[in-house]
Amino acid sequence: MHFLAFSFGFKDIIDILLVAGIMYEMYRLLRKTGASNLFWGILAFIVVWFLVTYVFQLDLTGALFDRIISVGAIALIVIFQEEIRMFFNRVGSRFSSVQLFRARNPEDTASRQQVMEIVQACRHMASTKTGALIVLAGDSNLKEIVDTGEKLDAQVSARLIENIFFKNTPLHDGALVIKDGKMVAAACILPVSKNLDIPQHYGLRHRAALGLTEKSDATCIVVSEETGLISIAKESQIREVKEDELFLLILHSSSSAA
Repeated sequence: MHFLAFSFGFKDIIDILLVAGIMYEMYRLLRKTGASNLFWGILAFIVVWFLVTYVFQLDLTGALFDRIISVGAIALIVIFQEEIRMFFNRVGSRFSSVQLFRARNPEDTASRQQVMEIVQACRHMASTKTGALIVLAGDSNLKEIVDTGEKLDAQVSARLIENIFFKNTPLHDGALVIKDGKMVAAACILPVSKNLDIPQHYGLRHRAALGLTEKSDATCIVVSEETGLISIAKESQIREVKEDELFLLILHSSSSAA
């Protein structure tokens, strides 16, 4: 009886880890869109194709599977173009240096003052249960988001933020985008997350915050209109935060994510 001799080295370990990482990211993205079953179907098809082509070496069946994969790959790119875009955006954001307000030094006086203005506004809006959604842009281009709202060119100010989200103002419904240390747009429309695992008690603002962080490296702050609680969303994750920790979370989010 002859046994197949093969060598298993460091390169093979790297190869397996890369494939496992890609498959895991694909599963996470598809799970957020409620298509996790489709992922397992694709994975099962790939396993069967590998067995037919490389293990059992069935030429005719293998040729048929090859043709299906060549056509199916194009179809999957068309169907899941948004998820593929999210995947590459996530990969790119992990290799980029994300700096809120483009401040190289987190102790920069101007940056700290801007963060203090945001925290002060959130604290006051939380006490009055005024709903708010604030986007702190990172390196991702948010032009499509900014174009959906009313353009601004204002310094970050707690009073102005509170005035924007006051219920009787025309700009309160939507998101405020802060980029490069300035308030650039208000009443912006954000993409709503399709993640089915989001807790039911989260409202539309929380889902919109998650939706944007799934597609970009932005950080979103949400003040709940129902409970007055403050939440922060980044990298497809959202959690409630205390008012006294909000300052450090905003100021050091870029360095902690690196």
